[in-house]
Amino acid sequence: MKKALLIVNLGTPNNPSYFSVFKYLRQFLMDGRVININPILRFFLVNFFICPTRSFPSAKLYKQVWDKELGSPLLHNTMKLTEKLQLKLPNYQVEFAMRYQNPSIEDVLNKILANNPDELIVLPLFPHYAAATTGSVYEEVSRIISKKWVVPKINFINQFYDNEKFIDAWVEKAEEFDIDSYDKVVFSYHGVPNSHVDNVYPDSICEDHDCETKITEDNKFCYKATTYETTKLLASKLNIDPKNYIVSYQSRLRDNWLTPFSDKVLKSMPKNDVNNVLVFSPSFTADCLETIIEIGDEFQEIFQEEGGENLDYVKSLNYSDLWADAIIDIIN
Repeated sequence: MKKALLIVNLGTPNNPSYFSVFKYLRQFLMDGRVININPILRFFLVNFFICPTRSFPSAKLYKQVWDKELGSPLLHNTMKLTEKLQLKLPNYQVEFAMRYQNPSIEDVLNKILANNPDELIVLPLFPHYAAATTGSVYEEVSRIISKKWVVPKINFINQFYDNEKFIDAWVEKAEEFDIDSYDKVVFSYHGVPNSHVDNVYPDSICEDHDCETKITEDNKFCYKATTYETTKLLASKLNIDPKNYIVSYQSRLRDNWLTPFSDKVLKSMPKNDVNNVLVFSPSFTADCLETIIEIGDEFQEIFQEEGGENLDYVKSLNYSDLWADAIIDIIN
């Protein structure tokens, strides 16, 4: 059988200019699965408030991480991962796309379908299901495929947070650090609005379920529940005592998002004699603005301004061999 594998990451501006960042943010935030409010209100909020005010400072940050030859770290890391997967999967056509901007899902799908594969596997590179990430990729793939006359067999992988090899890939990254030497370990995940996790439960809300303690039939697609489960799996493999770690959420747009917020958690730690911290970001499989700048620079500055001594962060999986092997295990 002719098989194709499409891996999908979130996206990046084409360049770090104001207008390119504006265009990227606009496409991202106009997605109804990202900001799930009235479409007319979303249009005015995104185009006349969020994008005009956030594009300039975001462009400055992108310029800090942009490489003249390699481009954005997210694009480079995803491209290198694709190359490694192609070497390990010689019988597959392996391609990558971005949900927002380039290479677009539509362009890459057209390229794949031109080769008439028998089976297409779509793997969004988000370990935990969320409507704003994996759900959005599924919606876009479905929109494009639905217009095609010939549709191959399609397997869509919606989450893999508990895959053993995925966990092992993070353990390998953590081996660069002496974890026992840190006062506290912070597992910082990308935040989502509370409404997004509440929508998982048709007749209740997230707080009514045991999301912080266990995975159940009701909460198995709840972003909060799966992030807590990932933390427990990693902590168990790394022999981290539960009292020595905390789960938090970063990159929020508003205050009605999942708590506790990572920046506030780190700000409070030096007051409680926590002066040496290690930060994991297991929801990011490739280093990007949120890891390099938000954790590596901004969180470190916040922590040290409050009297903390040292904050280290574990780099993302990027294109490590174990991460590539984990993907092969996931698609199998």
